Amino acid sequence: MESAPIRTIAVFCGSSTGNDPEIMQACVKLAEVFTLHKLVMVYGGGNIGLMGILADEMLKRGGEVVGVIPQKLMDRELAHANLTQLHIVAGMHERKALMAKLSDAFVVLPGGIGTMDEFFEIFTWFQLGYHHKPMALLNVSGFYDKLIGFLEHIIIQGYFQNDLYKELIVEEHPGDLVKRLLNHRK
Repeated sequence: MESAPIRTIAVFCGSSTGNDPEIMQACVKLAEVFTLHKLVMVYGGGNIGLMGILADEMLKRGGEVVGVIPQKLMDRELAHANLTQLHIVAGMHERKALMAKLSDAFVVLPGGIGTMDEFFEIFTWFQLGYHHKPMALLNVSGFYDKLIGFLEHIIIQGYFQNDLYKELIVEEHPGDLVKRLLNHRK
């Protein structure tokens, strides 16, 4: 069964920039690749951290950016002011659900606990059959090496299925990651 073409991609990433300039450059490159392929980015709606870098770069290059932000973060003035579209939701659960609904695929960039929450929830939904959309980790500078090791460990321990793990796209470079997403067939 072939998947529908990918046009809209949800991106989960840090609300901080972190301290690795290579990761920040990967955000710039990802925005370049997205706009080159005329992909719409759906993200958390923030104007800070990696989220802000990615949104700014997409917009600077004429790309479409859809934000989904909880009212609590909107009240703290953390929303990006110049997005193509901004959805304000009640809370984090609604944010993830709407981002999933609006997207054809998922990309996880480096980030903290919130990014991990988003990654594991989307992967759990995939495991349970709530979606069949491609998912990818951008493993810049080996950021996700230990997470990949953990996933392999829980397979060995019998808590996770290898065939599910094989569905996860892992790439170090934004161009390679997007190419694999666009060529993904279920």
